[in-house]
Amino acid sequence: MNTITTTNFNFPNQKSVYRGKVREVYSINDELLVMIATDRLSAFDVVLPKGIPYKGQILNQIATKFMELTSDIVPNWLLATPDPNVAIGYLCEPFKVEMVIRGYLSGHAAREYAMGKRIICGVSMPDGLKENDKFPSPIITPTTKADNGSHDEDIARETILSNGIVTEEEYLVLEKYTRDLYQRGTEIAASRGLILVDTKYEFGKTKEGKIVLIDEIHTPDSSRYFYLEGYQERQDKNEEQKQLSKEFVRRWLIENGFQGKEGQQIPNMTDEYIENVSERYIELYENILGEKFIKADIVNIHERIEKNLNDYFKR
Repeated sequence: MNTITTTNFNFPNQKSVYRGKVREVYSINDELLVMIATDRLSAFDVVLPKGIPYKGQILNQIATKFMELTSDIVPNWLLATPDPNVAIGYLCEPFKVEMVIRGYLSGHAAREYAMGKRIICGVSMPDGLKENDKFPSPIITPTTKADNGSHDEDIARETILSNGIVTEEEYLVLEKYTRDLYQRGTEIAASRGLILVDTKYEFGKTKEGKIVLIDEIHTPDSSRYFYLEGYQERQDKNEEQKQLSKEFVRRWLIENGFQGKEGQQIPNMTDEYIENVSERYIELYENILGEKFIKADIVNIHERIEKNLNDYFKR
């Protein structure tokens, strides 16, 4: 299966390369960033051994589409998408926090709630909720932006400000942008028959000091979606919600004895399983964007990306 799991490009005026769990980021002349979405799949902070065909294209195209759909309310880093797997934008200094916003009691918040906790990141959660219930209003639960693959950790607004991670003036902007983006994302999801349950946003500062949205937005790797149809009925019957996220990968790993803990072996990913994951990601794309996914030519992805980027730089 032809996938892109690592890159080794050398572009004009290239200064450095940063390799994240899924994306590889090239700095050009300390002014631009070239972000390449690979086909790597990560879960439980571990990169799985095989790539998923079209996954990078899917994540990149969802993220760039939502950047376009929200650029009227929040400025972003994006300049161009010269290849299905590539986004190019302004070099920004990232804030050391991720802005997580939750409209529903799900995931990490639900696990904390089940342990009896009613405060998360300094924010109160009302009594009497059950998993996947809607909050009276969305709550922002920031996390630290972890380096070197370590876990992100919950952090309260007060701690962010008292530790000088972000100034109060900047944080007010981040909060407003987070709520505005979530509101727009909620409206778009509803128009597709979906619920945007929770998501995270990352922000940075341009050289001119402007705060902009960076990285991915509203993708199945950074967000959780439920199907709107039947949501309330499933809640009333205490049934599991039908979700649209990469949760199905985590569940497969758990069922096969892997949760990223020391000594655990990653289960064998057969060609059949990889194809199934690829098909699920295509389903996510088509549901989230409401349009048919068009597969890019993957006969030689590395050559395709290099040619498209060199053509862009020549222009």
